[in-house]
Amino acid sequence: MAFRVDGMSCAGCAAAVRRALEGVPGVTAAAVDYAGGRAVVRGENLDADSLARRMGDAGYPAVAESLAEDPVALRDRLDLEERRRREGWRRRAIAAIACWIPMETLHWSAHLLGHAAWVDVVLAIAGTGVLTFVGGGFYRSAIEAARRGTSNMDTLISIGATAAWIFSVLVTVGRGRGFLEGEPTYFAEMAALLGLISLGHWLEARASASAGAAIRELLDLQPETAERRRDDGSFESIAAATLLPGEVVRVAPGGRIPIDGLIMEGTSALDESLLSGESLPVDRGPGDRVVAGAINTTGSLLVEAAVDGRSTTLARIARLVQESRASRAEIERLADRISAVFVPVVVAVAALTLIGWWIAGAAAVGAVAMVTVLIIACPCALGIATPIAVVVATGHAARRGILVRDAASLERAGRATRVLFDKTGTLTVGAPQVVSIDPAAGRSAADLLRVGASVEQASEHPLARAIVAAAIARGARLDAVESFEAIPGRGVRGRVNGRSVEIGRAAEASCQIEVDGELWGRIDLADEPRADASAAVGELRRLGMQVGMLSGDRRVRALEVAAAVGINAADVEAEADPERKLAVVTAKGRGSIMVGDGINDAAALARADVGLALASGTSVAIESAGIVVPGDRVLAVPETVRIARLGLATIRQNLVLAFLYNAAMIPVAAFGLLGQHGPLIAAGAMALSDLSVVGNALRLRWRLRRGAALPP
Repeated sequence: MAFRVDGMSCAGCAAAVRRALEGVPGVTAAAVDYAGGRAVVRGENLDADSLARRMGDAGYPAVAESLAEDPVALRDRLDLEERRRREGWRRRAIAAIACWIPMETLHWSAHLLGHAAWVDVVLAIAGTGVLTFVGGGFYRSAIEAARRGTSNMDTLISIGATAAWIFSVLVTVGRGRGFLEGEPTYFAEMAALLGLISLGHWLEARASASAGAAIRELLDLQPETAERRRDDGSFESIAAATLLPGEVVRVAPGGRIPIDGLIMEGTSALDESLLSGESLPVDRGPGDRVVAGAINTTGSLLVEAAVDGRSTTLARIARLVQESRASRAEIERLADRISAVFVPVVVAVAALTLIGWWIAGAAAVGAVAMVTVLIIACPCALGIATPIAVVVATGHAARRGILVRDAASLERAGRATRVLFDKTGTLTVGAPQVVSIDPAAGRSAADLLRVGASVEQASEHPLARAIVAAAIARGARLDAVESFEAIPGRGVRGRVNGRSVEIGRAAEASCQIEVDGELWGRIDLADEPRADASAAVGELRRLGMQVGMLSGDRRVRALEVAAAVGINAADVEAEADPERKLAVVTAKGRGSIMVGDGINDAAALARADVGLALASGTSVAIESAGIVVPGDRVLAVPETVRIARLGLATIRQNLVLAFLYNAAMIPVAAFGLLGQHGPLIAAGAMALSDLSVVGNALRLRWRLRRGAALPP
């Protein structure tokens, strides 16, 4: 059961919706994606109205929607929602930073050249505008958290910005009446705070949109239209999403299958690599099952729909990827979990500071001390503890051709204990190659390859291209072919130098060649392991990782490749479709890295703790993964693990540094030991805290460059 949910702005919001849903009797699981504004609920005897009401009571209005949404409508909705969220934070960031720079310039110019009353008025107007326009998003999040009886990072940001604004307004009014002349205002600092945090939200929104792009590209693979047969035998073009089970569609050569179904008429070689992972086209004929998105390479087909247009295999994979987005990493929730305790404590300390100084007869000192506490407690160092380490680690990785999308992927890769490889295109090169030439008695391998390639040069079949490439690589001169004919499901034939040559597609990706009815021999082809695959598996084992394989290919072939690269047969799962791959990854639980390159790997890549895609793979696989490595270097996988482990160790160190700063400085601020310029000193102390975190991150850069040993 799926719902569209409004009002979510952070991982804390998603957690609140999830908790509300899990409290409903009968709910067994709830996945919430705040970026996509969607919740999916599993369970027994569920009532959509009750679930929607429960989410509404928690502060998030929800409307039930169909799990089998029109693929085109789903793609358009995702586009709209992600663009709206991304553009909203971008506008806030630009507005705040554009105001902050001239405000800061004016503030310090007046401080150095002599104060004028109009400066306070201009800063107050600009600061109020920033607080109203940019602060609105933070206030809404903080208010919703308060309604739920909790708090988040936006709570402290809202309180700090409000306190700075109120204090600055009081100082401005006081100056106009002849007192509070020595007190500073903090309008510019408030604008900077809101602007930089909005910039962070914008960057986060851009990163989360990559998963949406993967879903959209998946949906793009299913044709929007289909040629449906009418009752009178003619055909009409209709929207593929409106197809119903039992209707018949026509698929021309070169087109994509628009629906899951059964072939009624025609034979063809279908490229099903997007779902099976097998790089070789598969011959299909009447009675065979086909899936939406597969490419019809040769003959014309009539296909009877087995499902409706909204329930194709491609649409199911897209929904699996979308649901997988709702699973959040621990590091993404860490700040909000800390804030749930930290923020109320800071607010209480600030209030007690004001009350204590007021009772002591020094209310003005108490007001300054209270603002100092709020500013000094603002978790800036905590906020950059993870990003700065991620920037250094990902920057080093990028120079090695490894692209890490976000901190969550880095953290999970650093914690991972096992790696699951796809086979085709990941551990193997992903294209058929000639592996053996077996001529009949009295025939040479060179003649067999030359004659076979001469006929196959007129074919577009992948096996034909591989045979021609092998012949050219061996220096063979190809003869012209006449009367060429492709025989769907069987092979090709033609005349070479006046002799009749027929090439049949035998089992296990081999071609049998007959000349004038006489068998000349057989050419075997296979998808060979990559040159560095065995070394990569060995290096992962030296890092203490378990290594396995998930393949959609035949078990015999999967075991052959596994033995060649050093993976144990017990760790091989063969003939696995996308849903089976997803089930295996899910069953493995936390600590798994899934390495793949195809559309059939997309859901597993999205659900695994870390999805790692080869850059040579499909764009859908790349967009579904958290990390992308060079397509020609499997050794980049263990290298990624090493970088991630060093990065994770630095993140932990930075978090400790940030907490030590807050623990030490809040009491100093509360007791007024920083004086009337406490807020300015607090800002300086925050800068020193930031520098300590940055310095530790620079140490990470040095360790990465010198090849430091992995932490225990």
